[in-house]
Amino acid sequence: MSQFIDDAPPTTASRLGDVAQRSFGDMLGNVADDLSTLVRQEMALAKAELKEDAVKAGKASGLFATAGVAGHMVLLFLSIALWWGLSDVTGGGWAGLIVATIWGVIGALSYVSGRAQLSKLKGLPRTAETVEKIPAALKPNRGAN
Repeated sequence: MSQFIDDAPPTTASRLGDVAQRSFGDMLGNVADDLSTLVRQEMALAKAELKEDAVKAGKASGLFATAGVAGHMVLLFLSIALWWGLSDVTGGGWAGLIVATIWGVIGALSYVSGRAQLSKLKGLPRTAETVEKIPAALKPNRGAN
């Protein structure tokens, strides 16, 4: 039974006694070590978040590229068919201008939509949340007095 009592974590009173026995330099060194550990952990969290997002973005980019090439081919042939169909009604030159204008409008709308989607990116939410807590952790505890 005494074995469990000896292994118990120190009480607040015993920790304060330990602090009274330690030099200011030792305590400052411990604070610097703890702060260094905290910064390393935050950097590791940021790297993990970035790596996870980069892998997902890489896979999505490859799929989008494949879809883009296939879509380009479909649109190319549909545009040629539309141009050919309109050339019977309006003449060859005007039909090409009409098809080009349609694609210009589609491109402009896609650009605006893509820009809106980029503005919704979150970045590093968990890292930002934990980094915001660091200044509060460095403030002295006023309640212990």
